[in-house]
Amino acid sequence: MTGFIDELLAEVIGQQVALMSAVARLEARTDGEALHDLRIALRRLRSLLRPIRGVPGVEELEHAAAEIGRLSGPIRDLEVLLPALAAEGLRDALAVRRPVLESGYVAVLASQPLHRLQLCLDVWPALLRTAQRHAVLDGLHGRVRKRLRRQWKTLRAELADTTYEHWHPLRLRIKRVRYGLEAYPHDCSIPGSLLAPLKAAQSALGDWHDLEQWLLRCQREPDLAPVREVWTARFELARERAGRALSTLQQALAGH
Repeated sequence: MTGFIDELLAEVIGQQVALMSAVARLEARTDGEALHDLRIALRRLRSLLRPIRGVPGVEELEHAAAEIGRLSGPIRDLEVLLPALAAEGLRDALAVRRPVLESGYVAVLASQPLHRLQLCLDVWPALLRTAQRHAVLDGLHGRVRKRLRRQWKTLRAELADTTYEHWHPLRLRIKRVRYGLEAYPHDCSIPGSLLAPLKAAQSALGDWHDLEQWLLRCQREPDLAPVREVWTARFELARERAGRALSTLQQALAGH
């Protein structure tokens, strides 16, 4: 158990360092990937925390991380959109949205959830060690394995129905399982050979989802009308690719 707790704590600290690095880069506006890396650190942190719910301090960490995720999601969507607008030559639409993106960065950096998460991460190692000394963590490793198996079984059940109406929850489930596998590679019952088709399905569904969101923006934002036809064509291609990726994942699952 001691080895498992040591590894868990090291992983959480690693994501804390990644988060701090991304925050510092975002504050300095060093590059266009800082917010993306911040969100990756959040997802990896939440993947570490989800299977250990009930451990002291985890609820507060999860809640703060989820709030930052919700706050930063639309900003990241806009961040992804702007290069697409530039590629299509929509300079006016781009100019209107750049200040909105900048305001979004400021809002994330000044947010209470981010400040709270940083404080909670600072004190959590001591909480975990205290819980360990008082035998609160006895049996935790087994509970983690059980929860990961349950998560995997849920995905298998949901993949039995890949009709279009179920793609949104499937996309989120696949993402959760994929990050869970990466967070606990030695404790997850998912065969390593399934990681590649899992990643491929997540990527294809992500492309489909982005284009779907852009088309919804076209309905609300008239200045995007010039690219609606192009985006519609790309959306159809992305939907076909996502369908094939899901079929490939289903076939890979059939062998396990």
